[in-house]
Amino acid sequence: MEEWWGKTHGLLIEGGLTQEAIKKSVADAAIAFRDGVVELFEFLEARDIPVLVFSAGLADIIEEVFRQKLHRSFKNIKIVSNRMVFNEEGCLVAFKGKTIHVLNKNEHSLDMAAPVHDSLGDPNGSIDDYSLVKKRTNVLLLGDHIGDLGMSDGLNYENRIAAGFLNTNIEKSLKDYSGAFDIVYLNDASMRGVVELVSDLCP
Repeated sequence: MEEWWGKTHGLLIEGGLTQEAIKKSVADAAIAFRDGVVELFEFLEARDIPVLVFSAGLADIIEEVFRQKLHRSFKNIKIVSNRMVFNEEGCLVAFKGKTIHVLNKNEHSLDMAAPVHDSLGDPNGSIDDYSLVKKRTNVLLLGDHIGDLGMSDGLNYENRIAAGFLNTNIEKSLKDYSGAFDIVYLNDASMRGVVELVSDLCP
């Protein structure tokens, strides 16, 4: 798995990916967050509850989506994903740290977590001490694939509520999702249900 991901990252470097290309791609993309996402983030930020966004993709692109589509950042959100290194000309030259892929995007990847940077390619924003996160005993896990349940592997939690978003093949997959997740939201549901849930849990 890591070999495949490494080759993919190598192709991005060979292809001459630049910061400007990333910005333009995000600007041109029809990306929309679920209704209620900002409200959820604001609620959790106000209560100093950490949010970890796990992805086997690219942290720099996720951050650019946050900047362009949400037009703001949240101090409690950390991205756990693959990070790119750019040279002074804004060209991709390397990847930072270990590779995060679909089989290891869990507690063991927390040392790759970092806050959302103010600008693309910003080398600042040191990786935080996640000892406090690891000591958290309550977890609310959101995912759209059954494999996402593994994101909490390794955390020493006492309580976990897992909410699944089933967007396609509902009739075929509903039974499996219902058995794996505590709550299942259907048909590209909004985040309103999650907002109501956290409001009940953290009044």
